[in-house]
Amino acid sequence: MSFKCGIVGLPNVGKSTTFNALTKSKNAEAANFPFCTIEPNIGVVAVPDIRLDKIAKIAKSEKIVNTLITFVDIAGLVEGASKGEGLGNKFLSHIREVDAIVHLLRCFDSNDIQNVNKTVNPMRDLEIIETELMLADIESLEKRLDKKKKLKIDNDDLENLLIRAYESLKKGDSIHNLRNDFDEKIIKMSNLLSLKPIIIACNTDENSVVEGNGYTKEIIDKHKKEEVVLISAEIEQQINDLGVKDAKDFMSEIGLQETGLDRLIKSSYKSLELCTYFTAGPQESRAWTVKENSKAPNAAGVIHTDFQKGFIKAEVVSYEDYIKFNGENGCRDNGKLRIEGKDYIVKDGDVLHFRFNT
Repeated sequence: MSFKCGIVGLPNVGKSTTFNALTKSKNAEAANFPFCTIEPNIGVVAVPDIRLDKIAKIAKSEKIVNTLITFVDIAGLVEGASKGEGLGNKFLSHIREVDAIVHLLRCFDSNDIQNVNKTVNPMRDLEIIETELMLADIESLEKRLDKKKKLKIDNDDLENLLIRAYESLKKGDSIHNLRNDFDEKIIKMSNLLSLKPIIIACNTDENSVVEGNGYTKEIIDKHKKEEVVLISAEIEQQINDLGVKDAKDFMSEIGLQETGLDRLIKSSYKSLELCTYFTAGPQESRAWTVKENSKAPNAAGVIHTDFQKGFIKAEVVSYEDYIKFNGENGCRDNGKLRIEGKDYIVKDGDVLHFRFNT
């Protein structure tokens, strides 16, 4: 299972620069004028996980395969995007395709970089983005709902969700709380932009990436329920240009314990309610991404649908035990290898071996 995060924001907040830094590429043109990005740039990034490296070393694996995250650099929107202003229609169609939205906000002052608005105000910028998504959802819902007749929808849960979403949006209220009341499948069927999980990424100057500044503190104070990440596109680029040792020394020097990519990935996992399990053997050790609280057959299906259809049982070892007892054989000898059935809930860090009928 791979997942896709769309980087959105007003023009010239640093989306393309951040995208290039995160994906270690030069795919996205970064320039000092609005709408530099017209079509979305797409970059696939391996999710770093030190646990996978340790598992592979014990298993003496020939190959290591990380799970993947896809970042999409989506064209900047402006106020009125829901009515087609700027690149509004393109923006809205592209953002519907992502699993989570990364709101990138400019949280630094600079006379060298143009700003769509005369002043730097990340709170205002975030409100513009959220408002445009809400307005787009209202327009979409009005087309889907027939106010005079019964909804032309076969699914009662979906009908209920759309009605409640429309009523809330018309009042100007957030609909994120509806995620707690409906199944993920129904939420996806709704195709509502305002229901997508969000991460707020504060693009800061180099001096503020560790402790933040006045802009970031205001965002954190007013958005305690959302994932907020501090990131400096310039710092990320500098880290990418250095070797491994020099990068570590540089990060230590400025007091940075994790890269912006690592922090953004962790926040994405948390927002999307994802976890990682592992498979290990002499040929390869691999990380797999599944939704939290997934049962063993569903987790097996991420590898191949045949694994899910013919699921018999799963051999399970926790990551901690795998390391402590030096692999699967050591865990088996010490009674730490468990046999679990169809109702087993996969936990983050599990090392699994599936048995199935073909």
